[in-house]
Amino acid sequence: MELGAAGLSEQPFPTHGKPLAIIPYQSQRAALDMLRDTLDHPTGLSLLQGPALSGKSVLIRSFIESLDRECAVALVDGKDLNTTRLLLSVLHQFGYDIDLSSNNELLGLVRVFALQQASTSAPPLIIVENTQELRPSALRALCELADLREQHGSAIKMVLASDCSLRKIMDAPAMKCISRRVLRNFHLHPLTCDETCDYLHQKLIAAGTEFPAFVFPKSVCEEIWHASAGWPGIIDRIALLALSKADCLPVHADDIEHPSLPVGTWNDTDILEEQVADVPHAPPQLVVTNNGSVIQELTMDNVRLLVGRSDHNDIAIGSRFISRHHALLVRHGATTFLMDLNSTNGTFVNSRRISNHVLMHDDVITVGHHKIKFSDPFATTRGRPDGVDFTDTTVMKTLEDMRSLLTKENTVMLPAATEDLPTLRT
Repeated sequence: MELGAAGLSEQPFPTHGKPLAIIPYQSQRAALDMLRDTLDHPTGLSLLQGPALSGKSVLIRSFIESLDRECAVALVDGKDLNTTRLLLSVLHQFGYDIDLSSNNELLGLVRVFALQQASTSAPPLIIVENTQELRPSALRALCELADLREQHGSAIKMVLASDCSLRKIMDAPAMKCISRRVLRNFHLHPLTCDETCDYLHQKLIAAGTEFPAFVFPKSVCEEIWHASAGWPGIIDRIALLALSKADCLPVHADDIEHPSLPVGTWNDTDILEEQVADVPHAPPQLVVTNNGSVIQELTMDNVRLLVGRSDHNDIAIGSRFISRHHALLVRHGATTFLMDLNSTNGTFVNSRRISNHVLMHDDVITVGHHKIKFSDPFATTRGRPDGVDFTDTTVMKTLEDMRSLLTKENTVMLPAATEDLPTLRT
């Protein structure tokens, strides 16, 4: 389809060059706050991780454009860089136009520049993209620069960006100069479904259309979100292809491609537990329905949530098909576990009976004739996220506490022994 036919004066989803519009969303805002904190901190050095097409490059360039011009910034692509090419790239962006020199001379120039800047205005900032592809010699040079100090703190601020978790690199003994300075270890997360709809419509508006919802109806936006997993770079490519394939407006869900998707860097098995906490997660949302009618909507603000027929439950459902204490939801970090409490009629997730289960975004829990929709856009993996399973100490302690509580409650509710009780006749 021609852009003009969709009311567009420009391509809303360019895959190269500067984006037509920067659309903010939760994870991006949190990442920008992290970058600002890094620049303001006396010894600021942070890690920024996210898979390919997660929006790191757009985020970094947007951050650099927002800085005061007096702040010296070097943005380096680390792909296959050795010491010489790394230092030459940094010096060139700091304003030096020099011929090839020895690595010691280049390193000395960077040191002198950094100390001068730190003493007169503000320490310079070095941002390295694709840090995971730097050669070992370049990593050693970064370590030497990271160890450079002036009176009020570090002489160079750093942000190391990567398409994968940098945990293994940071754990290497030779990287101690950098790892001990890490202020924030940040992992980008994808857009939610609502953020994706807004992202698409705002880009269409920036490109000239007055009726973005006619070009991409909400159902199509939701399909693009499912197809992209919410990663902005993939959203752009899917939306661009959908526009080009469409014969007429509105774009149809059949025009949506479903590519293979990257995995979030926070899913690495060696990730630190506190890394996930870098992004402020909204608590999961739960919607209870019966025969299509909404009975209750609530936010899982507490660590655990009890479902059952008794009024003592957090979700109390008065149905004879539901046990008095039917199921338990436990929140552990960014993961939510669902546990059946030996209910009579069982607990089901997406029509499959479960005993212990890790919930994912948009899972549907069935208890009796009622359904509970679980919504958590950050819950994108099944199995053992963050190295946690059902033998985990924290989870098991929660279960033991709950079992103890239920035992006491059951005991209290049992009738006292008395001779006045009727006997069964045989």
